[in-house]
Amino acid sequence: MLEITGLGVAEGYVKAKAFILKEPQLEVAYRRVEETQKEVERAHFAVEEAVRQIEDLIQSMNQGENANSDIFEAHKMMLLDSDFHDGICNIIKEEKACAEYACRKNSETLEAIFTAMEDEYMQARGADIADVSNRVLRILAGITENPLDGIAEPCIIVARDLTPSDTAKIGEKPVYGFVTRIGGRTSHSAIMARSMEIAAVAGVGDALSQIQEGDWLLLDGCSGEIIVNPDDTAKATFEQKEKVYKEKQKLLERFRDEEGKTSDGKRVMIEGNIGTPSEAVRVQELGGEGIGLFRSEFLFMDRQDLPNEEEQFQAYKEVAETMSGKPVIIRTLDIGGDKEVPALHLEKEENPFLGYRAIRICLDQEELFMVQLRAILRASSYGNIKIMFPMISSLKELRDAKAVLEKAKGELEQEGVSFAKDIKVGIMIEIPAVAICADILAQEADFFSIGTNDLIQYSLAVDRINEKVSHLYNMLHPGVLRLIKMTAEAGKAAGIEVGVCGEMAGTRGMAPILLGLGVTHLSMSASSILEAKATLSKYTQEECRQVAERLLNDNDEE
Repeated sequence: MLEITGLGVAEGYVKAKAFILKEPQLEVAYRRVEETQKEVERAHFAVEEAVRQIEDLIQSMNQGENANSDIFEAHKMMLLDSDFHDGICNIIKEEKACAEYACRKNSETLEAIFTAMEDEYMQARGADIADVSNRVLRILAGITENPLDGIAEPCIIVARDLTPSDTAKIGEKPVYGFVTRIGGRTSHSAIMARSMEIAAVAGVGDALSQIQEGDWLLLDGCSGEIIVNPDDTAKATFEQKEKVYKEKQKLLERFRDEEGKTSDGKRVMIEGNIGTPSEAVRVQELGGEGIGLFRSEFLFMDRQDLPNEEEQFQAYKEVAETMSGKPVIIRTLDIGGDKEVPALHLEKEENPFLGYRAIRICLDQEELFMVQLRAILRASSYGNIKIMFPMISSLKELRDAKAVLEKAKGELEQEGVSFAKDIKVGIMIEIPAVAICADILAQEADFFSIGTNDLIQYSLAVDRINEKVSHLYNMLHPGVLRLIKMTAEAGKAAGIEVGVCGEMAGTRGMAPILLGLGVTHLSMSASSILEAKATLSKYTQEECRQVAERLLNDNDEE
């Protein structure tokens, strides 16, 4: 038996066998082969298998109406093209090279040809060549399309880390929980785990290597404890903790139909964060008073194409209808940092959290932005939808974003399409400079929503997903709390709502503190809603203010 301790990032008690998620290795080097014909046959098989995979993809996409299957038709044609196929075989024969090296070299040659062309469309085909080649390389290396596809039995995933798209894929599998070497409570995999109510432990470090495929694991997502191959005593203790946890969750159910408020009646809207339309159902079930954050970027991730206007419209409409008139705040595309959208082919950056991301991409790629804004506006006729712009750093950016929104409204009006003419438009407060200037932006924003995840890391100069410094990420730092209070006061003076949609809102014990700072709307993972309501009900508004005031002037950060 072995005990490992990390950071509990998503509550729950689960037991299952370990599934080790191995990271695919696609490093390619020259390897001389004497029997070139056998190597040619390997290449033939890999290309044929790649064609079969793509045909399966096309078939599954065409079961519904999906014009985006055209991109995979193009990939299939590339695989069958003699320049691609024969090019690999010729390199194998001429250089006595292994199939992997030949595939990579041929790909780089073809990519260079396309990139050098003047036609923008043809230049973009270079990225398609790279995608097709990587598929062939994965087959040559024996790597499945996605290691998660192989999960058929209940398990706990053990990985260095999980990308947001990996975590989204888990929802389709019998995954009870996961444990990662790096990460923390605000990593996107942890945020999604809480949203999907999957227990998770992060930041276990080098101890991760001690877990082997098939080991039995007891995972405590509350304390961060993992027991590997437990004995009978450990099993009994774990089962008792699980029983107490479930009893506590049952007691919280009485708050399901209660409003969020303090013991003396101060109202606080308790809303849910979601990444997919289906998650809105769970927010409703657990008594959420609205959707305070719909992370629309998850509609764009884990796919090779971009969602068109109709697909986005249907997703936003579904959420609006699910919430039956309750507010739904849709955040426009927020990618960059640790969230990638393959279809956009964004360049790697040395410091992506401070780079080309979120509203900066949308304002730079207006056509992409317009498609999303049109979809949101169309959906606004089906519920109480609001629009929120992320990563706003200046009044000019807010005005520029609103100008594009007005352009989208104008197009729909000309087309005779109905939408909410008075739709509310707000911004995320994530950048310290914007919090300081919140009084200025409050004159042109209908509401503020504080994204504490980024606000904290920018304020404290701490990369929240870097395990070497993540211990310095401190929600209760007086500087962070003062920025939140400053924002809340600016909003109150301007008569606009101020909420928090970062993970701070759903962290145990934080709701009274945020209310004491002047925040009136809290949005969190669905699984945190009942506890937030229960916690608030134990305090008066004055008690919340006093607690917050003490922390604002507390030099002891512990």
